[in-house]
Amino acid sequence: MSTALGYRSFGAADVQEFVERPEPSPGPAEVLVRVAAAGVNPLDHLLRSGHVRDLNGHLPFPQVLGMEAAGTVLAVGADVAGLAVGDRVAGFALTGAGTYAETTLLLGESTARIPDALPWTWAATIPVAGTTALDVLDQLALPAGASLLVNGIGGGVGIALAQLARDRDLVVVGTGSTAKRDLATATGASFVDYTAGDVVQRLRVHAPDRFDAVVDTVGGQSLRDIAPLAAKPDMLVSVGDPSVAELGGVPVHRRLDRASLERVAELMVTGRLDPHITQTYPLARAQEALAVVESRAATGKLVIDMSL
Repeated sequence: MSTALGYRSFGAADVQEFVERPEPSPGPAEVLVRVAAAGVNPLDHLLRSGHVRDLNGHLPFPQVLGMEAAGTVLAVGADVAGLAVGDRVAGFALTGAGTYAETTLLLGESTARIPDALPWTWAATIPVAGTTALDVLDQLALPAGASLLVNGIGGGVGIALAQLARDRDLVVVGTGSTAKRDLATATGASFVDYTAGDVVQRLRVHAPDRFDAVVDTVGGQSLRDIAPLAAKPDMLVSVGDPSVAELGGVPVHRRLDRASLERVAELMVTGRLDPHITQTYPLARAQEALAVVESRAATGKLVIDMSL
């Protein structure tokens, strides 16, 4: 048996509870891992709340929270190539299997070996924040010197975007709350505090002729407010709000493949990407970590560290 933080119905934080579950056996395309660290993401509470039931509405309860993890392979499905028992890996969990857990199942084709030099906590941020940022920039394919607006630069995806954009010689401007200014500007980005008045008007100071591309990590009304700042509608990309299509924009095209995970790991070990983990929590306090992310107060990345 192993401990996991899950939920027995859709709802708010009060449906969360720790459960004991048998150690799962991997299917042909899966790997079983002992979790060393798990990233905490907005998608986790959206899945629990039932807001994306096309992803998990068909799954039985209890479902376990978490979509990304790093750990050690305990068993490998028959159809999984390139991974072996004992490998250090990072990857995406099966939806509902969760990563806020001592052991879990990862998708074989969406799991990659990680370098020995990479800390577990850093590796746990690769699948969601790291590869999302990489997918966005590959999708936009901006030339050096182009301007990029990151709406919500202070979170896990936003801060990764700022660094990878800098690495591509893009000119980055980001929005965020006051508490996220120092983290954002440390990447070389210009920062506009959305709590200090008309954010759109102040963004126009940075790009009077609009931005070459706009990436939204916030969604909702904030997305609608900044959408006109993109030079062309198809250069407006959202990482989490599908309604971007109503504005002429596009969602990020996620690849979720092993090659992307390996690319992000390499960016980390070569010093070009720092996930900026601002707080780690033991599994016993995972609900606290998720509450911070759900409140949108998180700066950088929060991680559950099983060694604590």
